[in-house]
Amino acid sequence: MKKKDDILHINSFKLMSSTEVSGVVRSILELQNTSMLIHLSSYMHNTVLVQNLKLEIEKKLPDAKLAMLNHDHKAYTSVVVYNLDKKIQKEDISDEILRETLTNDIAKSEDLKNCKKQLLNKYFTDHLTSFPNLYQLRKDLDDNDDFCLITIAIDNFDTINNFYGFMVGDYTIEQVGNYLVKNMDEKIYRVSGTEFTLYLEKSLDFYSLKDYLTKLYEKVKHVTVKYQQNDINISLTLASCVNINQDNLFSKVSMALKYAKDNKIPFWIYEDRMGFENEYESNLNISNVVRHAVEKSKIVPYFQPIIDNKTSKLHKYECLARLLDENDNVISPSLFIPVSKSIKVYNLITKIIINKSFEIFEKNEYEFSINLSMEDIINSEMFNFILQKLKYSNASNRVIFEIVESEAIKDFQKIERFINEIRRYGARIAIDDFGDGYSNFAYLMKMNVDFLKIDGSLITDIDTNKTSYLVVETIVEFANKLGIETIAEFVHSSTVMDKVKEMGIDFSQGYYIDKPLVEIESQRE
Repeated sequence: MKKKDDILHINSFKLMSSTEVSGVVRSILELQNTSMLIHLSSYMHNTVLVQNLKLEIEKKLPDAKLAMLNHDHKAYTSVVVYNLDKKIQKEDISDEILRETLTNDIAKSEDLKNCKKQLLNKYFTDHLTSFPNLYQLRKDLDDNDDFCLITIAIDNFDTINNFYGFMVGDYTIEQVGNYLVKNMDEKIYRVSGTEFTLYLEKSLDFYSLKDYLTKLYEKVKHVTVKYQQNDINISLTLASCVNINQDNLFSKVSMALKYAKDNKIPFWIYEDRMGFENEYESNLNISNVVRHAVEKSKIVPYFQPIIDNKTSKLHKYECLARLLDENDNVISPSLFIPVSKSIKVYNLITKIIINKSFEIFEKNEYEFSINLSMEDIINSEMFNFILQKLKYSNASNRVIFEIVESEAIKDFQKIERFINEIRRYGARIAIDDFGDGYSNFAYLMKMNVDFLKIDGSLITDIDTNKTSYLVVETIVEFANKLGIETIAEFVHSSTVMDKVKEMGIDFSQGYYIDKPLVEIESQRE
């Protein structure tokens, strides 16, 4: 049994010359012809092509109803064949086909409406969880002025996804969503990959919201997803916002969520007085300044003198990165280095400093040091860049690379390889800021370094703080036994200088000696 939609069949043909007439008629004969209406359309009807085609159709298809029509195309003649799978009197064929056409159009219109409705539903529905999505949330917010949003984010999802795979990751998201639905009365949306949002139909003041989040966290702080024989423990972080002004609500909740995650706390509530936007705006502005400086090579080295404590003579310089903005104002690395890492141009800054420093010191006999982070050392591109620079420079045996730790060293093999390779060219290694943060005595036992730069936080009050004095004394004694030369940082007064010399520290740098300079001594002379 055929469907209603299959009762009417439509086929069309185009003819350019009379030689095609027999072929088209043969094709029409092959069609089912229970009841047939044929529209023959041409620019002119008195052509050989049209007349031959008309005669052949009337001869071979006597039961078909033929209608002669005009069209504006001079190049071809068209034939449209309408077939009905039911017996109709010849004189009624046109009316019946028209009725079927209208019926099909109505059916197709309904199908189109249903299709549009389905597409629209998909647009407002998350495909994984079938929860309403961010677009639906925005739509719902337009209909209500009094509400509160709470974001619930999965913390350890990357670990789960990487270890178990994306299929288990998707399963985890589904199960967390189901858990939230079962344990809460509020409407829940999935607004991004690992984030759900609760929609409260009334706003809450700060303390009410805090109480609500405290109770909510107690409900969701222990979520376990069972997958086959595994129990996957899920940790969640909550965030919300309380303001009179609901402008930029999503970004405010997002900032609260980031703050809670960064500080590893269960939840955070955003308030306008916190001024998170100012920090974000500042970072965006600095990002633009950093990009411009890198493109225009306005990253420059400043040179801080380092003296030999035994002779009090200038012995070497530390090359310190500075950034010049569009007005040539000098920006401190404490501002632009973290941003440069986040926007992935830090390695370009390192290359600029290396190139400019080598260019300066290839013209004199001073030793000079350049700061490298762990990121620089483990980056194969930077590693090869440094080796090429050392290979072709006449200053290779005077450069000292200072390793600056922003995090604990995990791969000592890469450090060892780096040290061994640069030593082939006469370059040396220093540990910067020793005694602060991650630098410790274990490093000295694993890394064959030449210099130890004692952190300024220990040196700055060495003349008044007995604890600092004892720590520095221990560092110096340990370094001496290992044959490592020491450098005191932040030497800011004559009394500190005297203590540094008294302890037998080999070199000193700091504002008491000189501040970082735009040019080295030989250039100023």
